[in-house]
Amino acid sequence: MEQLSILLVEDEESLASFIQAELTFEGYQVHWVEDGQAALEAFEQQAVDLILLDWMLPKYDGITVARRIRKESDVPIIMMTARNQTTDVVLGLDTGVDDYLTKPFDIEELFARIRVIERRMMKQAETTLAYHTLQLNIAKHQVQVAEEEVYLTPKEFGVLYELMKTPEEVKTRDELLNTVWGYDFMGQTNIVDVYVRTLRNKLGESSDFIQTVRGVGYVLRDDA
Repeated sequence: MEQLSILLVEDEESLASFIQAELTFEGYQVHWVEDGQAALEAFEQQAVDLILLDWMLPKYDGITVARRIRKESDVPIIMMTARNQTTDVVLGLDTGVDDYLTKPFDIEELFARIRVIERRMMKQAETTLAYHTLQLNIAKHQVQVAEEEVYLTPKEFGVLYELMKTPEEVKTRDELLNTVWGYDFMGQTNIVDVYVRTLRNKLGESSDFIQTVRGVGYVLRDDA
């Protein structure tokens, strides 16, 4: 797994500089901002794998930032704050942050918390595939379209899995027939077309990602 891209949101310059230097030394990519508004702008403008978020911030506090981000993303958030009352911890966790680290803390403890999230992300990556609005959970055999679960038959699921596994790579009808139905299947390749049609009907607008390559097969592709 590639090193995480981390958004560090901290208004105390000395602490932020120290954390940024330590994380960078460990190989992480770190972008530092000093207030809540800048945090939201940075989150919208760049890819972020993890957010280290202070609570007491200028412009927008950490709780407000976390709430706004949670409306559109499940990106992991570790809240770092001197507020250590039980009610504060509960509020932070209920807002949707993944972890709560009380200041002052040892940098090694922060590294340990980050490693926990990295392991969780690696485990999720092994069992899930995502492509724009499509999410496929292999272990649970579930598919979501724009966060709404859609029921697929095992064969429909198999076709979508093969396309999502390698986006932009054209899969021939024979390949799909062999991998989804099995090498000993005696049917015709037009069965693939039938299942792609029913799959598209279930995926709604996201069905546009499944494109036909005339005379060859199908590909998962975003022309936009």
